[in-house]
Amino acid sequence: MMAGRAHGHRNRLRRVIPRVLLLVLAVYAVSFAIYLLLHSHTPPSPPDPTPRTDARAAASSQKPWPRLPSFLPWVGVRSPPPHTCEAYFGNGFSRRLEVLPSRGGGGWFRCHHSETLGSSICEGARVRLDPSLIAMSRGGEPLEKVMGRTEEEELPKYEPGALQVEGPAAGRTAPLVDAEFLNAYVPTGGIGMHTMRALLESARVVPHGELHCSQWVEEPTLLVTRFEYANLFHTITDWYSAYVSSRVTDLPKRPNVVFVDGHCKAQLEQTWEALFSSVTYAKNFSGSVCFRHAILSPLGYETAMFKGLSESFSCEGASAQSLQGKPDYEKTSRLSEFGEMIVASFDLLQDDIVSSKKRNGLNVLFVRREDYLAHPRHSGKVESRLSNEAEVYDAIDKWAKGFKCKVNVINGLFAHMTMKEQLRAILEASVVIGAHGAGLTHLVSATPDTKVLEIISSMYRRPHFALISQWKALDYHPINLKGSYARIRDVINELSNILTGLGC
Repeated sequence: MMAGRAHGHRNRLRRVIPRVLLLVLAVYAVSFAIYLLLHSHTPPSPPDPTPRTDARAAASSQKPWPRLPSFLPWVGVRSPPPHTCEAYFGNGFSRRLEVLPSRGGGGWFRCHHSETLGSSICEGARVRLDPSLIAMSRGGEPLEKVMGRTEEEELPKYEPGALQVEGPAAGRTAPLVDAEFLNAYVPTGGIGMHTMRALLESARVVPHGELHCSQWVEEPTLLVTRFEYANLFHTITDWYSAYVSSRVTDLPKRPNVVFVDGHCKAQLEQTWEALFSSVTYAKNFSGSVCFRHAILSPLGYETAMFKGLSESFSCEGASAQSLQGKPDYEKTSRLSEFGEMIVASFDLLQDDIVSSKKRNGLNVLFVRREDYLAHPRHSGKVESRLSNEAEVYDAIDKWAKGFKCKVNVINGLFAHMTMKEQLRAILEASVVIGAHGAGLTHLVSATPDTKVLEIISSMYRRPHFALISQWKALDYHPINLKGSYARIRDVINELSNILTGLGC
């Protein structure tokens, strides 16, 4: 009896279980169909994904920093005392000003102020630049296409809102900074048209969701305005400011550069492209552009290299190795570090170049001034600083052929050489000779054992290259002329003494 009941129970289970399984599968299929139906009409994600708060996450496609023999840390170390040599050239940007604090994923903005230089490096996240609110020429054109264009057309004039930062705002928009902030931390100083200050003055804070952009730039980007962009000395001050801005803000890789100016293309732009990850003109963007991380680079006029022409401060060059173990704030290796950065950007930071300096004789590099077309307002003629330059060069070349040591006189026609060729000539030179002129600014990349002989006209008695030599600890020899004519015997005697000091 019991066996019969058990058998019947098993038969009923065999009939019920398949029905339950079919029911479960049907419910699952209907649920899945409803899910697909609902999600097929969901709008796509907006082009602005969740903001990154760490700029390092977006820097993978940028150029890495090269290894520099003279590099010393810029952050995470004690700030140098104000108005010292290291404060001028290194990270004297020790006062951090939280203009717009970060609040959980939104935008932020801060400035790093240098009491010594009287300028600031500012940076922000979720920053919008609107080229339509900037009055200036397009920029980046071939020189021959824009001959006669005025400088006023090439420099930016901003309307309110040209720069925007996302953050808590009272109403739809509010100024990012006020006049009191600008006067304290971005003063005009002696600069008649302070474009970085004007850009900050135009800046507005917009609420979350109001930062409308045609495109996003994910990687850290420097916003740079150049003035005398075709002159090597002034351009090197711009390069230095951009380099310092990158180090002070602790960028993990080399940033992009956006020129917020309308200058045409010039030969020196190739070095911008070598130093940094990319170069773009602001007016070349098709619409408003937003940056995950934007850095406003101070003007080249605000660097120690330029301020040293009018301000007196005690500063001597020294090796990074000597300063690493025993910091001395009245000395610096920063200019040597920067020179190595330029050299490394052209793949010239190699021991074989330096070691070959004496292998085939001593190179005497004569840096020449020659005619070339520099910018739309230039006649193509350079002003002579040494009226008998060709005579001096020919006399040195002839004299060197009969000297007791092998001496190679190099004709430094820099205007007709690529930047890489110019740098190689500087690196291989044992002695650099030249009349006062921008080409001598290449001394920032010279090796520590290089000797400098500057021939100085009485009309151009300026300290540019004596100071660069001092800040790099180069052996400097001036010949001061009564006019612009140099006596051949005086130049050869001084050169002979220098070569004798080199063991020749």
